[in-house]
Amino acid sequence: MVSLVSPRVSAPEAPAPAPRRRGSIARGRRRLGIAYAAPMAVLVAVFFVIPLGLMLWMSVSHWPLVGASYPNGVKNYDALSDPLFLRAVWFTLKYTLVTTVVLSLVAFGLALLVQHDRRGTGFARTVFFLPSAVGLASTSLLFYGLFNTDSSALNHLVDFLGFGRADWLGSGGSALGSTAGMITWRFAGFYMLILMTGLQGIDPALYEAARIDGANRWQILWRVTLPLLRPTLALAMVLSLTGSLLAFDQFFILTGGRHDTATVVIDIYREAFLSQDLGRAAAVSVATLAVLIVLNVAQLRLIRREGK
Repeated sequence: MVSLVSPRVSAPEAPAPAPRRRGSIARGRRRLGIAYAAPMAVLVAVFFVIPLGLMLWMSVSHWPLVGASYPNGVKNYDALSDPLFLRAVWFTLKYTLVTTVVLSLVAFGLALLVQHDRRGTGFARTVFFLPSAVGLASTSLLFYGLFNTDSSALNHLVDFLGFGRADWLGSGGSALGSTAGMITWRFAGFYMLILMTGLQGIDPALYEAARIDGANRWQILWRVTLPLLRPTLALAMVLSLTGSLLAFDQFFILTGGRHDTATVVIDIYREAFLSQDLGRAAAVSVATLAVLIVLNVAQLRLIRREGK
């Protein structure tokens, strides 16, 4: 007997993509990624890698501002033992310590003040942040008029309060304090935003649990807020340290480096353009870069350790 039911025929399987086609797709994606990254790679090479290599070569060469250059080994690194450079390092360290402590405390206080969304906090945040929108050179010129003019509003204010006219920039100590105050006014709002972001990232349930356990405000601050804010504090402090170690505009405009207020970067400027020795200036720059690299590596390790 012949069956009238035709046997079931399975549908043909789709052919697997050819390995050659997969390889061409991967190569196309790789080329597209290279095309996207190429402009930034060119910018990094032109504006960072090549100048860095040139600075390293200049640091081991006799390289006058005008004239021929030739290699001279590590002779330029004698600038690191120069008395003027050592005084600049000491003043930079004092300025960095004072500025970092004062700026961190003021910014942290402002962040605590405006961290919650209440009536008027938006206006307060704007007011505190506004000085950060002013350029550092413009801020320095503004405060130069306040500090260095007898008829300025600042001198009239201290005279009205009975303190007499102050010589704000007349000595190293007064110039240090005046400049630290100016930098605090300029950057406190910027660091306030960084710390406020960290404060708002803390789970409110942790504060509620601490209150239930009977902790007061100071205990919550020391036991809950500060430990959880350490990565953000580390970031803000390293940014402040880096900016203070590279201080130039404020002291160049306010004091010109007089009264032993020359910073490391002013010393680099002095070697390059006053002494016309780019080799010694490059050697000091290399040493400064090494210190900054160590600080940034320490920052990354601290943040990673606190994040675990």
